Amino acid sequence: MYGIIATWRMALEGVAEAQKMLENGNNAGDAIERAVCAVEDFEFYKSVGYGGLPNKEMEVELDAAFMNGTTMDTGGVGAIKDFANPIKIARSLSKEPVNNFLVGAGAEKYAHHHGFQRRNMLTKQAEEEYREYLKKHSTAELSAYGGHDTVGMVCIDSNHDMTAATSTSGLFMKHPGRVGDSPLPGCGYYVDSEAGGATATGLGEDIMKGCLSYEIVRLMKEGKKPQEACDLAVTALDAQLKARQGRTRDISVIAMNNKGEWGAATNIECFSFVTALEGEQPTVYLLKKDPAGAYHLEEASEEWIRNHTE
Repeated sequence: MYGIIATWRMALEGVAEAQKMLENGNNAGDAIERAVCAVEDFEFYKSVGYGGLPNKEMEVELDAAFMNGTTMDTGGVGAIKDFANPIKIARSLSKEPVNNFLVGAGAEKYAHHHGFQRRNMLTKQAEEEYREYLKKHSTAELSAYGGHDTVGMVCIDSNHDMTAATSTSGLFMKHPGRVGDSPLPGCGYYVDSEAGGATATGLGEDIMKGCLSYEIVRLMKEGKKPQEACDLAVTALDAQLKARQGRTRDISVIAMNNKGEWGAATNIECFSFVTALEGEQPTVYLLKKDPAGAYHLEEASEEWIRNHTE
């Protein structure tokens, strides 16, 4: 048995590549890295890697993380600039005995020293969107979902080893140096091969307040199915933030346990995610809120997939 689950429709092509690797006996680390790289390399995805939207100073700062659920090794980078695939750097850091999470100039020095590919990550399209935004929204509140969010994945291979990974260019027009939940273990991602894994996407400043990914894995360790764990964790954090702060912002999660069972939950109107299990075709699902406030899961149509790239 093997499988992979990922946030957002933009992960579909990478998930398909990962599924082929898993079918051929590759491990969960190699498969998830390839899947994330596919998203990072596609220039028309505005929230991850090359083509990601910039910060206030028109610089593309990237965050990424990798975790091995069998060894518990984890690595991450935050606010790194001018390197093509931050997920590769994060995975490399996970193998170091110390200094597993590096940010800014320190992460860039590590990447340069270890020969990772340099690249100017600001595309013409991203620069144009930045300049257009300044004309129209110079004082507007930042929105995590303005065409912008994290790709997060959980993977299990035929040896029952599990991994989790995230990658993002972060909040559009963010303050330089801002790091959200995505590269923080327990917040943006967490995985334990003895139970399962989870990743989160949305407004990092809210997700961090609940250590959301760890909470989902903790619930799975207690025997909850992934869907129940996702529902409980998102509902609890959403309610807590509304009670304490008077509001909650965008939060979505995915999870998979060590049996290949999966789940997803959200507090937004429509959240897309992708699954690929042994013997099944990669599938895009939509988690939609109805007028009564209840959520319903449906498989995305081919037309929807063609019309939605992210």
